[in-house]
Amino acid sequence: MQEAVIQQHLIDPEICIRCNTCEAICPVGAITHDSRNYVVKADVCNLCMACISPCPTGSIDNWRSMPKALAYAIEDQLLWDELPAELTAEQLAAAGVADAATAEPQTATAAPSTQADPAGQATFNSATFGAVVPPWSAAHAYTNLYGPKAVEKTISAKVVGNVRVTSVGATAGADYDTHHIVLDFGAMPFPVLEGQSIAIVPPGVDANGRAHHARQYSIASPRNGERPGYNNLSLTIKRVLEDHSGKPVRGTASNYLCDLQIGDSVQVIGPFGTSFLMPNHPRSNIVMICTGTGSAPMRAMTEWRRRLRASGKFEGGKLMLFFGARTQEELPYFGPLQNLPKDFIDLHFAYSRTPGKPKHYVQDLMRERAADLAPLLADGNTYFYVCGLKSMEEGVVLALHDIAQGAGLNWDTVGAGLKREGRLHLETY
Repeated sequence: MQEAVIQQHLIDPEICIRCNTCEAICPVGAITHDSRNYVVKADVCNLCMACISPCPTGSIDNWRSMPKALAYAIEDQLLWDELPAELTAEQLAAAGVADAATAEPQTATAAPSTQADPAGQATFNSATFGAVVPPWSAAHAYTNLYGPKAVEKTISAKVVGNVRVTSVGATAGADYDTHHIVLDFGAMPFPVLEGQSIAIVPPGVDANGRAHHARQYSIASPRNGERPGYNNLSLTIKRVLEDHSGKPVRGTASNYLCDLQIGDSVQVIGPFGTSFLMPNHPRSNIVMICTGTGSAPMRAMTEWRRRLRASGKFEGGKLMLFFGARTQEELPYFGPLQNLPKDFIDLHFAYSRTPGKPKHYVQDLMRERAADLAPLLADGNTYFYVCGLKSMEEGVVLALHDIAQGAGLNWDTVGAGLKREGRLHLETY
């Protein structure tokens, strides 16, 4: 009896930068990860291809003809340092496969806007509304100039700035230790745009003696550099001392970066990203929703608009920022943001852990400003950017859904347009 064959979807651990894009965008929950690797569940993946285009490195576009009964288990994939070789014709024959061409076809399944929960009830799936194309007027982005697929595997950058950008007051301990780090690339070309990211390769090896994999960070400076006219960029890095569940853990890359000294060198790969880009056309409106260090790309966009405005050469549209943190002390760049002209940017801050006050989240602020956001949702010149912890994403997109419905707009039409036209960008982790 001939063995059934599948095209198993795999992620290349040598190229993956662990950015979480694939897991965040997968409409069926087929992708998971541990501290080392991102992997695909063969029994869940429906080959919809939603994750292929957004992947910044192409690491997710890998397939193996496999007997269904011998598909690589999640436990095996999590241990990989590199992809296994394709099975030979002899190996397939030994497994009862007569011809690899009999593999089950890859059928693209439309990503649903809702999916069933374990109880059979329909749930809102925010990831299906995220755009994978950039705004039509975005500048051309260069990607993968340095990294596993490039001639030069990494590029060395020198640290020229490292400043703490969260409060150092009595109520702000190490948990709020967020740094603004400036890297200079010297004479080596490294063009970037607002909304792109790079990956840092920490030195040394992990507890198992394997080299650390690269960690991805969004760029916090505009296209002409943190210091205009120089070949540099900035990052916003929070020192990780606990995981999302509160368990103590010392983040390898974040602590390495926060402890860097002026003059140190770091190894960089990238740049990455072709969709989370800001519009360039005049009068375009930008609505930015973020938490914590998800503010990095928002800072880059805001600063580029500020520089254009200062030059007198650009009449920009409306800027709105909804910025969330546990407390004001944890909010990066709070002081500089307060100094921006009120007629330049519409600022709103949400704090979820302020002693003696009720929890307030960015989606709460958005609902409070529904009268202003509804016409922006209907305006094809408005672009929405969401960046921060994955837990915020559903609440934010649900708020947009409810604001649209409350204004008499059809969300199915609006949501599909936001995705199709590159107007709603989700970058959560």
